[in-house]
Amino acid sequence: MANRSVVVTGLGALTTAGTGVEALWQAAAEGVSGVKQITLDYEFGNNLRIAAQVQDFNLERHFPDLRTTFFDRVTMMALIAAREAVTDAGLADSLPLGAGTSVIVGTGIASLGTIEESSRNMTMAQKRPDPLTVPRAMISASASNVGIVFGCTGTTFVVSSACSSSAQALGIGFQMVRAGMTDRVIVVGAEAIVTPGGMKAWEMLRVLSPQLCRPFSRGRNGLLLGEGSAALMIEAEEVAKARGARVRARVLGYGTTSDARDMLKPDVDGVTQAMVLALADGGLTPTDIGYVNAHGTATILNDSTESEALGRVFGDHLASLPVSSTKPVHGHTLGAAGAIEAVVTVRALEEGFVPATINFLEPDPACPIDCVPNVGRRQAFDVALTNSFAFGGINASIALGRAA
Repeated sequence: MANRSVVVTGLGALTTAGTGVEALWQAAAEGVSGVKQITLDYEFGNNLRIAAQVQDFNLERHFPDLRTTFFDRVTMMALIAAREAVTDAGLADSLPLGAGTSVIVGTGIASLGTIEESSRNMTMAQKRPDPLTVPRAMISASASNVGIVFGCTGTTFVVSSACSSSAQALGIGFQMVRAGMTDRVIVVGAEAIVTPGGMKAWEMLRVLSPQLCRPFSRGRNGLLLGEGSAALMIEAEEVAKARGARVRARVLGYGTTSDARDMLKPDVDGVTQAMVLALADGGLTPTDIGYVNAHGTATILNDSTESEALGRVFGDHLASLPVSSTKPVHGHTLGAAGAIEAVVTVRALEEGFVPATINFLEPDPACPIDCVPNVGRRQAFDVALTNSFAFGGINASIALGRAA
């Protein structure tokens, strides 16, 4: 079996901060929240109306020749992020990318907008379903359309594991490239959850904050939803070097576990083991890690559980280890979170800068970590860990390293 080094050669993003990776990074680095009053196409008794919504994007501007009627909003987002990653990797003029390129998309809810629209039309407006409902609503539509647009005839599929979806997509893609199963993978995380039904369902779960997302802070009272997409082009290092590609980061290790205990309550053992496995997979020790991009949702249980797990993994090193959550900036994007936060982590490695956990009020004894409160800091580091933990007890942790 091959054991190839795997590198990141391209990044892409579409978030509430705007179109492009640099818009996302500037928001994360400067601590600018994209949470705002949302715009909905219709009402569904929505009481909570704030989220990190993507309100201004235009697929036609990026892909003027595509028939956008085939696409749910989540697919449009995936395509925009993938286009930036392909271009950033220097492959835009090499289409079709062919059999050596695979596509893995991580999404938790997928085509919710299409499903809601179709159901509403049939039940309330007594309309027939749109003939394109099926190709728009398929959970695999985003992956298939990325493959079609960029001519990728390698392995193509979707990972759907709630909030760990795109972290697992990145981890699986890493394993495939390392093992020689494919030369490169376009990994995408995409979610379009800010719909009337999507917002109402989360409201009824009673985990949304009516005000601000405050990870690891005393007084935190819930998460705020976000939507968007991010993409990473990962390649075998030998393949990237052969074509003279710029290496932006290295994928070093991947760990994933299942709590197998509860659909909603996180388990410290499973969370701990995911990080332990990521370190072991990369041949890393806890002291090698210079920054952790935390899952950090600002719910009471998640933040205290993640903090306890970090203490188990890093021991005395935790006192000097910055651990921040960027979810107050871009929202909790569910299935897209792993990819979006991996992109932020790559940029943090490149810049030698740790983004802050904004909206922090005061320390919580249940979260004894350095969460980089409110103000980011200049700090060079060589290896970072990014965590994603999902409802259903699915955990994923990725170790990323600097390019050089």
